[in-house]
Amino acid sequence: MATVDGRPAQYGISLKQLREVMELRGSEAVEQLRHYGGVQELCKKLYTSPTEGLSGSPKDIEHRRETFGSNTIPPKPPKTFWRLVWEALQDVTLIILEVAAIVSLLLSFIPSSSENELVHEEDKSHEWIEGLAILISVIVVVLVTAFNDYTKERQFRGLQSRIEGEHKFAVLRGGESSQIFVGEIVVGDICQVKYGDLLPADGILIQSNDLKVDESSLTGESDHVKKSELTDPMLLSGTHVMEGSGRMLVAAVGINSQAGIIFTLLGAAADQQEADAKQRKKGDVEEGAVGNNSHPSDHGGNNMASKQEAREGSSGPSGDAPIKEEKSGHKDKSVLQAKLTKLAIQIGYAGSTIAILTVIILITTFCIKTFVYENQPWKNEYFNYFVKFLIIGVTVLVVAVPEGLPLAVTLSLAYSVKKMMLDNNLVRHLDACETMGNATAICSDKTGTLTTNRMTVVACYVGGQHYKSIPKYDSLPPQVANLAIQAISINSAYTSRILDGDLPNEPIKQVGNKTECAMLGFVLDLKKSYQSIRDEHPEESFHRVYTFNSSRKSMSTVIAREGGGYRVFTKGASEMVLKKCAFIYGVDGKLEKFTRENQDGLVRNVIEPMACDGLRTIAVAYRDFVPGKAEINQVHYDNEPNWDDEDGIINNLTCMLIVGIEDPVRPEVPEAIRQCQKAGITVRMVTGDNVNTARSIAIKCGIVTPGMDYLIIDGKEFNRRIRDSNGEVQQHLLDQVWPKLRVLARSSPTDKYTLVKGIIDSKISDNREVVAVTGDGTNDGPALKKADVGFAMGIAGTDVAKEASDIILTDDNFSSIVKAVMWGRNVYDSIAKFLQFQLTVNIVAVIVAFFGACFIQDSPLKAVQMLWVNLIMDTLASLALATEMPTPDLLTRKPYGRTKPLISRTMMKNITGQGIYQLSVIFTLVFVGEQLFDIDSGRYRADTVPTQHFTIIFNTFVMMTLFNEINARKIHGQRNVFSGIFTNPIYYCIWIATAASQVVIVQFGGQAFSTAPLTIAQWAWCVFFGVGTLVWGQVVTTVPTSKIPKIFSWGRGHPEDISAAMGALTEDRFDADGEKKRTTGQILWIRGLTRLQTQIRVVNAFRQGVDPRLMERTNPALAAVLQRQASASLAKRLSQASSIDYADAPGATGIGERERDYLAPEVDMERLSSRSHTETAV
Repeated sequence: MATVDGRPAQYGISLKQLREVMELRGSEAVEQLRHYGGVQELCKKLYTSPTEGLSGSPKDIEHRRETFGSNTIPPKPPKTFWRLVWEALQDVTLIILEVAAIVSLLLSFIPSSSENELVHEEDKSHEWIEGLAILISVIVVVLVTAFNDYTKERQFRGLQSRIEGEHKFAVLRGGESSQIFVGEIVVGDICQVKYGDLLPADGILIQSNDLKVDESSLTGESDHVKKSELTDPMLLSGTHVMEGSGRMLVAAVGINSQAGIIFTLLGAAADQQEADAKQRKKGDVEEGAVGNNSHPSDHGGNNMASKQEAREGSSGPSGDAPIKEEKSGHKDKSVLQAKLTKLAIQIGYAGSTIAILTVIILITTFCIKTFVYENQPWKNEYFNYFVKFLIIGVTVLVVAVPEGLPLAVTLSLAYSVKKMMLDNNLVRHLDACETMGNATAICSDKTGTLTTNRMTVVACYVGGQHYKSIPKYDSLPPQVANLAIQAISINSAYTSRILDGDLPNEPIKQVGNKTECAMLGFVLDLKKSYQSIRDEHPEESFHRVYTFNSSRKSMSTVIAREGGGYRVFTKGASEMVLKKCAFIYGVDGKLEKFTRENQDGLVRNVIEPMACDGLRTIAVAYRDFVPGKAEINQVHYDNEPNWDDEDGIINNLTCMLIVGIEDPVRPEVPEAIRQCQKAGITVRMVTGDNVNTARSIAIKCGIVTPGMDYLIIDGKEFNRRIRDSNGEVQQHLLDQVWPKLRVLARSSPTDKYTLVKGIIDSKISDNREVVAVTGDGTNDGPALKKADVGFAMGIAGTDVAKEASDIILTDDNFSSIVKAVMWGRNVYDSIAKFLQFQLTVNIVAVIVAFFGACFIQDSPLKAVQMLWVNLIMDTLASLALATEMPTPDLLTRKPYGRTKPLISRTMMKNITGQGIYQLSVIFTLVFVGEQLFDIDSGRYRADTVPTQHFTIIFNTFVMMTLFNEINARKIHGQRNVFSGIFTNPIYYCIWIATAASQVVIVQFGGQAFSTAPLTIAQWAWCVFFGVGTLVWGQVVTTVPTSKIPKIFSWGRGHPEDISAAMGALTEDRFDADGEKKRTTGQILWIRGLTRLQTQIRVVNAFRQGVDPRLMERTNPALAAVLQRQASASLAKRLSQASSIDYADAPGATGIGERERDYLAPEVDMERLSSRSHTETAV
């Protein structure tokens, strides 16, 4: 018989049988488990121990992986480079250019039909070059775009892999609890499940304590599902543990888990859906690409992703409440993206108007001159002129659309994301980078963020004595000390442990909850062993556990009492526990009644002094339930106590011990907070600790300064101030509180959410607040989602908090947030620098082309030349300006806020000033250049031979643009534009390479680039005019910005106004059949001009959706799996008389076909996947 690592190679249960078991729920699952002999028997069949776990032998693990599969779901293959090339070719403006260039190319080969044309036969032989050059330019642009997209896709897949690599889970192997990567979990592993976990595999409960799970990602059911070994032992991958703890036997992993089955079927359905999408109306597909639809499509392939966004945009603090699909929430577009999108659309409309006018003027003047004045008959060759006029018009449009802007945004964000990883900021949403630069307020947790999260007990109150240091065990009343040590050891998560350092001199390691580790450390300081007590009372022996949550602020464990009965141990926030105490051990361990006066005295003399020293105070108490004669502090019972009556059970307790836990302030935090305050950012502490502890830490951090008029209040007082007589939160009341609020103590997650929402919605400050929030707990999810930027703790944070966040702090350190602010401001400034540079180029090029068409019936800048200037140079310039490193100076100015103009008055002054200079130079050269340089004029020429005249104009324009790129490095009115230029090698290398390329184009470009070689003297004049932009820049800087009217800034106003304006520009229209319909102009321009969104959009591979309505047609197997999930969930809900009234469904008289369609819960793919951490940036 074959063996593996000393055991039989054949398992007692097959993969197919395990999959069938995991498809069952509730009583059916319990019945099926009984059929297999229960979960203990299943462990034997899988050769694993419910208490020790697997041996951890590599051979055993590998064999299990081969038999039952690995815990990974193969990702969808990335788009190939050629697929991205094809997508880049779909751009409308490029298609028009391609067609026009091909027509021009074909017409150049048509022989002349007139004898008069023979004179120009030599010219005719060169006409094909321009058409070919335009085609080649388009190909280069497409290849550059595709390469950028390809690079981005690889970068973000790398980022996703990095985030996946961070995800670990606690399993038992060889009797030891260890954290392993979720991809290494195999069938037979024993996983330790706790509050806040995102389950990595399907499993069966072995033991649980008050376990509640959010299965909405699989079933769509919003109620938390109570799990226990006797009623519903099935735990599913991708679901969230909302309360409690337990251990589970892993029964299915990867593609064999319930989530994996759906993912596999989704992969099979993807091709079918794509084919269906192509058959639908083209307009609908285009609308999906535009991305800011007011009405979510009912039949789009990514419908599910949009539903998830709507759900995440919830405005309520309850993570349980079902949320209807609604118009995109505040996070759909960042402040900068909203303004940039609006700018791109407005520039596009202006450019398209000028482009159409240019074409009309060129055609009109040509027709009047040829057919009216010269009275020429029609010749086929004239068609070639019309095509050239169209090419000039389209080129004007290409110049007008800021092609480099999306690339600058993408490069700047991607570059920052990469660098921020080195600063312990793992960015999950790209737009969080620049949003952080606008932050005006940070609501920070205390524990672990402002403090070290390395907790130690430094004071205690026991036996009527207040000890300022750790006492010796012998000096304590023996009965009380023994009871307290038992309470601490048993009534804490068994995953919390103290381990020795790896080296002899290293400090001990705290594993698990840091508060519990501090108390376990207290036991060790008393020279006692908590592990020996745990060995006597394994978790399986616990009768009931009331796990810690934000409303209880305490934890209780019920164990069997020696001599019969039960003992309840409780620990938690001192105020909460002492309120439930009726007795206390006094001097020499004497039992005393704990009256209100005693309680007030204890608070005044012990707890408040501890709190004022910045200590967190935790009380430890107990209560006995006995079947026989009860003492004064015990409870007699005849029948089993009602353990579901928590308030009745956790009452009339006996207090044994109060400890003061110190969590020192991180040494770098006070300086980081000073930097924030200097940068105009208000830091607020939102903590669950009491007011005195919070005040002490806030003073040490520098959040509050003694004597200043700041508010330091607790959650109860906060709610009293902001709610009206009906208990409703009122914005005007909140506006009276938050500006002065610096510390909110004893706050609940709902308080945190209310504060964040109130600050964001407030309109009392001119620039509107942009709020960043830190969080680590499961219940912090709503506040993290509501915030403009949510920071989750990478070390202490739960999986749920990380999924709700935008940035993960891998070191849990507040100073890393300051680095994020610096990078965010750098992103904003980098984009503003490029915008200043880009708009100057665009305005000058468009005006030159337009007025050239009006006055000389030709554009001084030829199509290929403008493509070089606009597409190639702008791509290089965006790379150069987007990779500037941040400087400490960024933290010396105030934040922009929500309503700050995108283009400031200083920037507008620079754009206008440089535009005037460049236009003056170019028009001077156009009209009198031939006289200045004593060369032939390039105006009104009938042939197509390149001239030195127009080459000088082209070269001067490029030189002025190049030197203006140096001016663009400073956007706040600084005079020294060369400052720090050599700190960015990318910048000066690109600048030199661009200048060198220009020399090659001018001297050797010839017919293809419409250039003629220039002399040294002519080059000197071109460079002279270019350097003139630097001198002129100093003159422009001298003009005081304060004198310029605010009307000259652009992008001022609230983001809602911008969104409304964008909504008006992209409003959907419906025809009689309810189908969406756009005008041709809208489809053409919106699709062409919202490249900002399509370029920044991270690859759709991270957000695969599925259309529930099409599923039955396209993939019956997937529909069957989802129906089974839905049916089980629905049956459970109906049997439990859920609070959701299904009778409200339209026409509900029973659960018929129509009602089932109405009720069928959708599968939330994003929350389902434990790997889909990275989201799109749009």
